[in-house]
Amino acid sequence: MNPFLGVFFHWLGGLASGSFYVPYKGVRKWAWEVYWLVGGVFSWIVMPWLLAGLMTRDLGGVLRQQTAGTLWWTYFFGALWGFGGLTFGLTMRYLGMSLGMGVALGYCAAFGTLLPPIFKSFVPDIPVAETLGQIAATTPGKITLLGVLVCLVGIAVAAYAGLTKEREMPEAEKKKAIAEFNFGKGILVATFSGIMSACFSFALTAGNPIGTATAAAGTSELWTGLPKLVVVLAGGFTTNFIWCVALNLRNRTGYQYFSRTLNAPVPRREDETIIETAVDAPGEEAVEQAPKLPVTGDDRVPVARNYFFSALAGTTWYMQFFFYTMGETQMGKFGFASWTLHMASIIIFSTMWGWIFREWKGASRKAHGLIAGGIALLILSTIIIGLGTYLKGQATG
Repeated sequence: MNPFLGVFFHWLGGLASGSFYVPYKGVRKWAWEVYWLVGGVFSWIVMPWLLAGLMTRDLGGVLRQQTAGTLWWTYFFGALWGFGGLTFGLTMRYLGMSLGMGVALGYCAAFGTLLPPIFKSFVPDIPVAETLGQIAATTPGKITLLGVLVCLVGIAVAAYAGLTKEREMPEAEKKKAIAEFNFGKGILVATFSGIMSACFSFALTAGNPIGTATAAAGTSELWTGLPKLVVVLAGGFTTNFIWCVALNLRNRTGYQYFSRTLNAPVPRREDETIIETAVDAPGEEAVEQAPKLPVTGDDRVPVARNYFFSALAGTTWYMQFFFYTMGETQMGKFGFASWTLHMASIIIFSTMWGWIFREWKGASRKAHGLIAGGIALLILSTIIIGLGTYLKGQATG
């Protein structure tokens, strides 16, 4: 167990989450649902099976020996995570990237981190190492929980910075950045989306017996989290597949998977009802603000190019959880804090993209100071959590 290596892996996962949408910039003349589903096949099916098959032993045997309950709950929570994406787009529409991300990820971090050890007190059989009381009973546990608290405070400060920016900007500039800003509506949909997005953490927790069986099969500890991603992401694929096919039918875009010519105008981005969760959206929203290359006026579609860039984006998306599971294996009994680290790293890197794409242009020094303070608290929280986990490992050793 090496918690500081675990923190590093979680940061790599956050970087992948904040950057995965960049390759989609290379896609031309495809509707959102077409390139999202093509990329999703790599995110949720190809890469999980490929890397788990290569890096672990007896993948098929490990999955076959799982109980129906373990497989079902791991899959089910993965599917629920996808439903959180149906309202995340509204969160960004009503609150903007900074405030919307802060509120939704705050709920996502709090619920995804604290609920599993809390439930352990009432349902002892769930695959969680310790209850919240047991964690708080030790000095390393107190330090780790302090890190979680600092992280949640950092998220709150980042959210307040976003709100301050929106309040202080001139109305015309505010509407230019967020045309439909509505704080009340935004908070409601952010609450629902954040809680549903936290279901990914529940799915990873439900899949812990798969990791245990993988270790028993002789797989190195670092890779034991990969097989459960096969089941979790199958649930996510189900939700996204159904929604993308529904959009294909509604928008009559299904032909784009195979056609080299465009038969009708591609639906405008603002007219699409896309599906994205608190885990997906930072990269998507940030890249949407980047300057776009001009699209040629002819009807030819670069199909091979589109498949390549969609596959690259999907692979990059998967890498966030590839690194997540690697980091989780290094956290020992404090693995519950992995979700906090992941959320913190996503906010850090999404804010970095926000700065690069000048989302904070026009905000006051107070707003800039708040967001800088929020990011500093998030970075501090990762250090504290790493220290607490390290001390736990030392005490166990």
